[in-house]
Parts: sequence; structure tokens; C-alpha cells
Amino acid sequence: MRQSELFTKTRKEAPSDEVAKNAKLLIRAGYIHKEMAGVYSYLPLGLLVMNKIIGVIREEMNAIGGQELHLTALQDPAVWRTSGRWSDEAVDNWFKTNVKVGGEVGLAFTHEEPLTRLMVSHIRSYKDLPRSIYQFQTKFRNETRAKSGILRGREFLMKDLYSFSRDEKEHEVFYQEAIAAYRKVFRRVGIGEQTYLTFASGGSFSKYSHEFQTVTDAGEDTIHLCTACSVAVNDEIIAAQSACPECGNKTLTERTSVEVGNIFPLGTKYSEAFGLSYLDEKGERQLVHMGSYGLGPGRLMGTIVELLADEKGLIWPESIAPFKMHLVSLAGARGGDVQKEAEKLYERFMKKGIETLFDDRDLSPGEKFADADLIGIPTRVVISEKTLAEGKLEVKDRKTGAIALCSESELLGR
Repeated sequence: MRQSELFTKTRKEAPSDEVAKNAKLLIRAGYIHKEMAGVYSYLPLGLLVMNKIIGVIREEMNAIGGQELHLTALQDPAVWRTSGRWSDEAVDNWFKTNVKVGGEVGLAFTHEEPLTRLMVSHIRSYKDLPRSIYQFQTKFRNETRAKSGILRGREFLMKDLYSFSRDEKEHEVFYQEAIAAYRKVFRRVGIGEQTYLTFASGGSFSKYSHEFQTVTDAGEDTIHLCTACSVAVNDEIIAAQSACPECGNKTLTERTSVEVGNIFPLGTKYSEAFGLSYLDEKGERQLVHMGSYGLGPGRLMGTIVELLADEKGLIWPESIAPFKMHLVSLAGARGGDVQKEAEKLYERFMKKGIETLFDDRDLSPGEKFADADLIGIPTRVVISEKTLAEGKLEVKDRKTGAIALCSESELLGR
């Protein structure tokens, strides 16, 4: 992609109405556009990153047997009345609207109810189980707080997976597979070392549910890290759980964090409400055991920014960066020669399938370098009069700041 043609604009100054680091940098770098509080549009650079994150999540969900579908955002009140979650007294963050022909619909904040109802038509026998179904779907939540950029929005994308099992034992097997899959996701997007499996309140279904919390000062949660086994306890249960639930260690360290994922058993609550059952091997009817597994690609993107960005701008892990290379052409007295070589190098990168953003704009070196640091592509490649004379390329690692001169073959062999 030629930067002169890229639909984006960078800014020198952070927007005055944002307080969150992730929103300030993503807006300045031209990745997102703020529509209103808690509502953001993703521009081409932002969508490239978002789709890379979605791709990583999709691969790991498929690897544990998940099958993807797409449910509707508009919700039938009758479905939610069945579970008792339509009223504002039960759920206080619904967005609801009137239909012209009469009645109401809601904008989904989660999808346990509609998917459970759907599965009634697909699960009849023990041979139909287990199943794990997921989607990437826009959710709507009427949040009272929307000051954390894309970490907490009123409209946002969510990956929600639901498991359907014959019994608790079968459910637990998948539950552990989901934990392992989530850990792989966080490792692949560059925050695995800072993200902890966290014990939280289990609500009505079990003693514990689990969250994945990433340690960052931008977070709204407080967790207590176990110094022995690298799990954590959410502050909401620390009074009742003063020791690590995993190993019994009583030395816990308090940290600020942001929740990037959650998983929890649902038991048979929704199965019972919607009549989701199956005939077992003995011909006896049994209720299906369910689990819920949530992960927000946008929140994950914002967390990565909070954790990895520096004072110059964004720093993307290669796995989710919008481009692998940022090729910068610096024209001088021999500008024509430099530009010609840059064009040829760009074409060679493209033919080799290397995702490259080519800064072919007529700007000063300082402006180009500042934009490159702000945009945060992992590798910056500079071609200039100096490098042309030496038959080399100047290569900068955005994460470490290390700069080296190397040949094209050396660069591609890295």
C-alpha cells in the first residue's frame, strides 16, 4: 500500500476529549475515529489490525472444535422474557427501540438466550454432543462509563463462544481446552507474559468463574497475583479467598489490570429455561450443560496499545501489525534515483508477499520518521542517498529502536 493513497491522516496533537492512552494514540495514528462517547469507527489501518486479531482468535477457536456462525443483533423480547432477562430491573444496560408496526426489540448485549433457543432444533441425542459454537458479533451495552477508549464501549465487537456438553465432566474437559486456547491467543498477540488466569466469583453456577486479566495501569480492575503459580484472584472475592485457589500460597501481590477475556460455566440454567435436552444412551432425557467464553477483539487491541506503546507512538507485534514493513523513501539531490530504487524495492516486496506500507509522500525525513514511529509497524526500512551509495538499507526495529545497515537479502533472511 502506498502511503500517499492510504485513507488515513495522522495528528501531531492528541484529541482533547480523550483521556485514555489507547484512544489518544489510535486516533492520532489514524486507526480509529470517534463517533461519540464509547463509539468508534475503525479506519483502514485499524481494521487491518482488528482483522489480524480476529484471525488469531478464529484459528484458536477452530483448533478446539469451535464452529462459527453469525447471530442477529436485533433481539426478540419473548426470547429474553423466557430467561427473565428482558426487564431493565434484571439487566440495566439494554438498548431497546420501538418497531414501527408495534412492539419492541433489543440490541443484543450477549447471546446465550438466542443461541440456546436455536440449539433446541439441533440437539436431540447424545450423538449431537458435545458442540461448541462461536461468533464475532457487534454488542451494544448502555454503559454509564465510557472514558476508556476502546477498552469499554457502548458498541463493540465480541467473540462469544458457547459450549454444549452432556454432563459436567464433559463440560470440564472443554473448559480446560478453552483456557489453553485463550492463553495461546494472548501469547500470539504479544501480551501473554502480562496476562493471568484470574479466579472470580462463580455466581449461580459454580464456586469460581475465570477471567483473563492483563496487568496495566489503564485497567479498572484490581487483582491479587500469586507469587508461586502465576494465577490471580479478583479483588471482588479476595475477602473470602485470601490464599491462591490453585496452590494455597498466601503471598499475593495487588496489581491494577484490565479484563481481556472471561469464561464461566452456565450449568443448566438456560437449558432448563428453553427446554434444551437430549436423550442419553439409555433413552433417558437429560439437560444440556453449557459454558460461555467471551473475548473482545477491540478491547484486546486497546490493551495491546496500553501495554506496548511508548512516548513516540504505537508498537505492534508482528502477528497483528497492519503491515510487516514500513518502506520509507528519502529523496535528496539524487531524489530521482532514490525514488526509482524505492519503487523497485517496493515491487519486489509485494511480489514476495511481504505486507508493506510504502511512504512515497513528498515530506521531510523528520515528518516521515515521526509518522513511522506513531503508526508502529514492526520494521522500518529506509532507502536514501546514503544507503544507495553503500548498497545497503537502513533497518530499524520499532520495538527495540535498534538500527542496522544490511542488504536486501540479509533483511529478508531475518
